[in-house]
Order: sequence, then C-alpha cells, then structure tokens
Amino acid sequence: MDDTRSIALNDATDRDYPAVEEPLMDAPPAIGTDERRMHVRAYNYWLSLLNGRDFPSIEDLDPASIDDFGPHSVLVDFSAGPENPAIPFLGRALREQGGIGYDVKSVNDVPGRSLLSRLTDHYLQIIANRAPIGFEAEFVNDNGQPTFYRGILMPFSSDDDTIDFIYGVINWKVQTEPELPADIVAAVDRVLADAKPSLSPAPIWADGPGAAALADACDDQLLSEAEIALDDEAGLYDRLAAARETAEAVKAADGRSRAALYRALGLCYDFALVAEARPDEYAELLEDSGLKAQARAPMTPIVKLVFGAEYDKTRLTEFAAALAHGRRLGLGVGMLRSLLESHEGGLKGIVAAERRARRPGPQPDAAEAVRNALRGATPRAIVHLGAVEEEFVLLMARREPDGNVAVLGSVPGSPKLLERAMRRMPH
Repeated sequence: MDDTRSIALNDATDRDYPAVEEPLMDAPPAIGTDERRMHVRAYNYWLSLLNGRDFPSIEDLDPASIDDFGPHSVLVDFSAGPENPAIPFLGRALREQGGIGYDVKSVNDVPGRSLLSRLTDHYLQIIANRAPIGFEAEFVNDNGQPTFYRGILMPFSSDDDTIDFIYGVINWKVQTEPELPADIVAAVDRVLADAKPSLSPAPIWADGPGAAALADACDDQLLSEAEIALDDEAGLYDRLAAARETAEAVKAADGRSRAALYRALGLCYDFALVAEARPDEYAELLEDSGLKAQARAPMTPIVKLVFGAEYDKTRLTEFAAALAHGRRLGLGVGMLRSLLESHEGGLKGIVAAERRARRPGPQPDAAEAVRNALRGATPRAIVHLGAVEEEFVLLMARREPDGNVAVLGSVPGSPKLLERAMRRMPH
C-alpha cells in the first residue's frame, strides 16, 4: 500500500500518528553529481524558489520549461476550492504512462489506476503539513505489472501565505517478469527451498520500497562509528574534529539519517559555544580555513567549518538558523540535540521558529506618535475660535508691526495637509 511520509522519515513504523498530522519534514540531501533521484532534485528546485518566504510564489514556477523533471510533473490548482482542483499542467511522461488525454482538466477526471492518481491522492496532506511531502510505494498498473514509484508534492502560493497550488513530481520503475519454461521454474523453486538465507543485504533500487530499511541499518552503523568521547575539558579543536567526523557520517549516509544529522548539529553548536569563549583560537581557525567572521550571521562560518564551505548553501543556511535559535534560547553544551529531537517539526520547525523570531515586529504608527507628542506639548497661547470639533487644527496667523502674531482663524483643508504640518511641527 502507499506509504506517505516526510522525506527524512526513514521508516513508516517510526510514525505513531496519522500521516495527515505528520510534522514538517527535514530537507532531503543536496543533489550531487552522481545523484539520480528525481524527487530530491525537485525538492532542491523548490528550495531555490523560497527566497526567504514560507512558500515559493506560483509566479516563479514554469513547469513546461523544466527539462529535468518537468515531463514527470503535475501542477494542481485549488485556488477555486479543494473539492475538485484543476490541473493546469501535466507532464508528457505522466500523460503517456496513464494514457491520459487532454480532456483531463481536474483531479476528478484522473483515471483511477494511473500513476497520476497516486500523486493526486495525497494533495490534501500538503494543506495540513504546510511543507513538502515525500511518498513511495508500489502498485499494479493496468497491464498487471508491479510498478514501484517515488514522488514529492510541494506547496506554492499566490499570496505568500495561502497554499493554493501544489506541484508534484513522480518517477517510477516497472518490474517485468519474463516468461520461463515450467521445468526451469520448478528447478529454481527447489534450489531456493534448499538454500540457506543470505545475511548480506541485496541491492535495492534506490528509489524503490525497501531502500529506507537498508539505509537505516547503514546509517546506524555510520553513526556509531562517528561517536567521539568528549568531556567538559574538550578544547576547541577537539570539538571541531568531533563535529566534522559526525558531519562526514551525515554525508556518507546521504543525509537520510535524522539521528546522525541532529548529533552533528548538536556537536556543531557545542563547538560554537566554545569558540565564543575562545575568540583568539576561533579567529585562527577561521583564518586557516579561509573564512571570515560574520557579525550579522555568526553561525554561518561555524557550519561551514564543520560541514565544509562547499556543502549545499541552502542546507548550511538552515543549519546556521538552527544554531542561532539555540543561542537565542540560551541553550548550554549538549542541549541543542535534545531540542532538535523533541521540537515539533524537528529541524524544519526550529528553522521556522528562528525565522519568525527574526521578523521585525509591527512598526508604530508614525502619525499617532506625532499626535502623542503634540498632546504633551506646552501651549504657546490660548486662542478662542468658537466651537472646534477636531482635536488638531491648522491656524493662519499674521505678523503684526510690533512683532506679535495675530491669529486669523483655522484653515479648512485636507487631512493630508494637516498631517504634513504636524510632522513639521517641533515637539
């Protein structure tokens, strides 16, 4: 059956809540030169369109121009409502796979046993999660062939707040079973029945079901190998070495192990605290590495020292934000890892919290601030002009020959003229 999950969730059995309540996912690894997983490349593309926003703008998306995964993608538009979203774009490969004609205009028109139906079945979960959702599963297509598939759904917005578009990318592999003579099938069955089970992991299609289980075992081994004993007396270089070695384990695991990543970020944060206490040693480390301290982003050089300056820039920015949030909360040595593991949404949730904290608060009303200042100003004279309804009025005065000022009366006019005069009034 289908297994819908955040991409960084390694095993469906790790989840003790419905998929619709799943927390924000950790980002998948950065795409490398040898990487072939289409959904990861699609995720990195989605990240590149964020530009500091919660969701990319739909105006920045042109799926028809994406040669890499555009043919394997679909755009779902539910700006008119979630009951039957429209499909303004459907890639050529998905059309051909499901034999879908151009008469398919909405989700309700999608054939039930097509790959496209597997993708559109999950679109409502995006609204609940407000983050990309990865999924992988297998099913039997119209030709009776087992089909393995993996995909990702990514939210887009027309107003930077409401999720009213979803862009999905999916790839697949059809398993074909050649027809064999009955005597060969029987012979193979006898050999398999007598053979002892192998304890070595067999190769798995990288994008197919079962890959996560093998990855978990490898990641746990890599994480245990990266464990380095550190005591309270560990110096700056020791902590950097420990953080770097654990970061290498994260890279070797291809970013799939959340445990390894959180341990690496915890060690990275501890290194940052020690670096803050030993500025001279830290400055020397930065100079040796060709890096510079950044007053506005002090954690960026830290994560570059640990993960490498060549590491994916988007991921480095997220890591630096997580470390900055730990510093904002005043966490001590060894505390960030626990926060990452317990915080709702994990790393993504902490990054979102830090971004919210950085946003400037509501600006005071400048006009009201001027009024408040004038309300407390000492009057120069009291003039009786009859009934005046407004709190503030603009007066016209004439200089007399003796140097005094004669008030002639109030000046009727637009509120803008009054506001301009109030701003120019000394107070």
